[in-house]
Amino acid sequence: MTRARMPKLYIKTFGCQMNEYDSGKMADVLREAEGYERTEDPDAADLILLNTCSIREKAQEKVFSELGRWTEWKAAAPGRLIGVGGCVASQEGEALAKRAGNVDVVFGPQTLHRLPKLLKQTRTTHQPAVDVTFPEIEKFDHLPAPRAEGPTAFVSIMEGCSKYCSYCIVPYTRGEEVSRPLVDVLAEVEQLADQDVREITLLGQNVNAYRGPTPDGEVVDLAFLIACIARIDTIGRIRFTTSHPAEFTDALIEAYATEPKLAGYLHLPVQSGSDRILGMMKRGYTAAQYVEKIDRLRAVQPGIALSTDFIVGFPGETDADFEQTMALIERCRFDAAFSFIYSARPGTPAARLRELPAEVTKARLERLQTRIRELGATFAQDLIGTTQRVLVERRSRRESKNHLAGRAACNRWVNFACPAEDAERLIGRFVDVEITEAAPNSLRGQLATAVA
Repeated sequence: MTRARMPKLYIKTFGCQMNEYDSGKMADVLREAEGYERTEDPDAADLILLNTCSIREKAQEKVFSELGRWTEWKAAAPGRLIGVGGCVASQEGEALAKRAGNVDVVFGPQTLHRLPKLLKQTRTTHQPAVDVTFPEIEKFDHLPAPRAEGPTAFVSIMEGCSKYCSYCIVPYTRGEEVSRPLVDVLAEVEQLADQDVREITLLGQNVNAYRGPTPDGEVVDLAFLIACIARIDTIGRIRFTTSHPAEFTDALIEAYATEPKLAGYLHLPVQSGSDRILGMMKRGYTAAQYVEKIDRLRAVQPGIALSTDFIVGFPGETDADFEQTMALIERCRFDAAFSFIYSARPGTPAARLRELPAEVTKARLERLQTRIRELGATFAQDLIGTTQRVLVERRSRRESKNHLAGRAACNRWVNFACPAEDAERLIGRFVDVEITEAAPNSLRGQLATAVA
């Protein structure tokens, strides 16, 4: 007997780690409901899903351009379907289906669990099926059990954002902040731990706003959740992203002092070093308040790696404002940063403001990124001669077959050689690696001792 051909699913993901997480859940839902197998070859697919992001400039136009590429693909075989999910889908809704004639399904981040129902609807009616509602965290009650695909895993602990920064579309596309119950998060982590996951990254648009309800009616914060996960013996490392400085609490700083499983790395977006610009952005803190949190954090964990986000050229940003940003960079000495030129998001308050000349913003961005690269190189050089605890994730992609690659607590990739007979068994384990070289995007080292 021959095995029946299973339908194939191709997902193209844009944007943040939340979107990567959601794409994995889409695949899980469709595999369980209809037997879809994920493929990296779109020509082999029966269903293409575009999981979109609104953060980048002209996000909507880029989605429509992407959809145009798949017109011939859809026409080449009967029954092929195209779906659009994520933040652009949430923002555009019915308008997306009307404008892009080849789209069959439009769904938001909170309705991805309804994909099987939406696909059935469009197959029956031969009309686009659209659902971009905000049913809070209903989706987590309808997702299949988590599947591990290696020694690391993401766990979403909350949805949405209630900060309403003046430039940001996320609250409008993902809704208000809603936290998952504590027991539900812990149950998912334990299921992943049973599948040999050793490192957990907790996800949320504003993850340190987590306020998880408990069975006895209490509400717990992110620091409490981290402490609970740390009690799971086989989980060896915990990360979280993305944080908001206004809610980076004393309890979280204390967690870095007392919880050895919490990775020595923090991504804490600052966006600008100018109080005037931060006020226009509606960020809810000053540069001095941000620096004070960093100083307190480094007092309890001096070697912590720190990354951040910058928006360069926010409307009204003067040379003096930008110099304050550069001064903050010198003060905090970031290891890395994601930095972008401001671009308006339709529907946000800042979209009404006049943008700066492109030649000004490009020059500022280049100067900022150059300095961040220099600081990152210094941070990496300072690691030479140290011993880093590395979670081995895979064989190295650029070295010989006896080279392995994993991530250190500081979030940098580390490549190292090991005896051929040990290579396979070390994947998924923590090992000690002495750093011998700092390359632009990774570290190299030599194996010291395996850690149980």
